Amino acid sequence: MFRKIRRILYRSIDNKEISYDVLKNLAKDNEVMLIDVRSNQEYEGGHLNGAKNISVYNLKNEIEDLEKNKDKLIILYCSSGHRSKKAKEILDNLGYTNVYNLKNGIDDLWIKS
Repeated sequence: MFRKIRRILYRSIDNKEISYDVLKNLAKDNEVMLIDVRSNQEYEGGHLNGAKNISVYNLKNEIEDLEKNKDKLIILYCSSGHRSKKAKEILDNLGYTNVYNLKNGIDDLWIKS
């Protein structure tokens, strides 16, 4: 299973950003933790199915209660990708090893649909 994940993510290894299409494929075949790092109000206004909401400002304090496995595949997103990049740095610094950012955030998805 890890080989398949590695192949899918290979193109994103340097910057650890993935597209929505890659996210959909991963979510079908693997146990993925999807975290929306926007505010609670933004989350309530619409979010991706299965996403947990932890504001980027609360992430450092709340993540270890939610996920103790630091090798778990975690995908972060926000509106534009800026806050989720910051959230990825936070998780990297906490020792999480398999963290990815949804490229361009979900606003890009709403515009395309």
